[in-house]
Amino acid sequence: MSQQAGAVQDKKPSGDHINLKVKGQDGNEVFFRIKRSTQMKKLMNAYCGRQSVDIASIAFLFDGRRLRAEQTPDELEMEDGDEIDAMLHQTGGTACPSRYH
Repeated sequence: MSQQAGAVQDKKPSGDHINLKVKGQDGNEVFFRIKRSTQMKKLMNAYCGRQSVDIASIAFLFDGRRLRAEQTPDELEMEDGDEIDAMLHQTGGTACPSRYH
């Protein structure tokens, strides 16, 4: 099930805009069209709003690296059609304490 989002809905290629896909762990894909100079926090907030999740609970990854809110598609050298992974943020993950051995 796909959803379309973004300020501009036309499909014409444009040098200032880029089409990006955010894919959740459940396989749901949300498409965005943003300016190449727009900070990623705008996309992150829009995605979390559409999915009804807290932004603090999601880690956004591009090419395996976590995105920072202040980064832009230009800084990340993103290309039209690139995919961003939205993963539930996991805290912890350490081995069992010695008292459980």
